[in-house]
This record gives sequence, C-alpha cells and structure tokens, in this order.
Amino acid sequence: MIVRIPTNQPGSSAKAFTFVEVLICLWIVTLIFTGILYAYVQSARRAEWSAYSLAAQAFGMMRMEQIRSCKWDLQAVPQVDQLTTAYFPATNGVLDMPIAGTNGVVATNFTYITVIGTNPPLKKIQVDCVWTYAAMRPWTVFTNTIITYRATDN
Repeated sequence: MIVRIPTNQPGSSAKAFTFVEVLICLWIVTLIFTGILYAYVQSARRAEWSAYSLAAQAFGMMRMEQIRSCKWDLQAVPQVDQLTTAYFPATNGVLDMPIAGTNGVVATNFTYITVIGTNPPLKKIQVDCVWTYAAMRPWTVFTNTIITYRATDN
C-alpha cells in the first residue's frame, strides 16, 4: 500500500487560501457588518424621532382641546370671548421621561388666534409645538403645527 502525502509544491493536489484571499474575505465581512450596524442605528434613531413627533403632536392636540372647550358666545350679555391669546400663553412640557438625569426632551406650545371674519364670526386657531431632537447633531428644531377654524357657540 502506497500512501501519498500532499505537498505544497507546484503540480501537487493540495489547495489552500492565500493570505491575501483571507484579508479580502475579512474586509468584505467587515463591510457587511458595518452596513448592518449602521442600518440598525439609523432605524433606532428614526423610531425614536417618530416617538417624539407623536408625543409632540399629542401635546399640541392637548392645547387644541383646551381651546375648543373655551366659551365664545356673542349673544350672551355680556358677550363671552375666551378665544384670545391672553388665555393661552406659551407652555412647556416634557415629551418623555428620561431614564437617568434631566435630559428629557422639552416641547413648547405656541398658540395663535386670528380673526378670519365677523359675519359669520370665524377664527383661525393655530398651535405650534416646537421641540428639539438631540440625536441629530447639530440639534435640529422641529415644529408640529395644528390648525383649525372655530365659529361661535350659538
């Protein structure tokens, strides 16, 4: 019985990866994992931004509901008009509760009430909820705007 031991000489049947091939393979694997990690970080950042945007919209809607519950009756004696910006100064609120420290995202509601017409009485109500998103550098300011129109109560 003859046992043949493979050698690394030309013409032999032994095959192996060269050092350059291994380096190219590691480089490709590194690029793939870097892309996967980058996509994960971006999707997490986008999900966080969406949560803040939804919280800001709810904060603005809370102010809009306060305005909608105000009395505006022009046939009462004396006339009642609580739809003025004096009743609705700018207010701050926290959009989330921080896990540690005091780094919560703060939003500010600004209310604008404009008279559109007097016959029939109509007002435009706009609430701007302004907030910043710290994960974007430099910090980016976002505004969620809610607009509605309101007529008198009668």
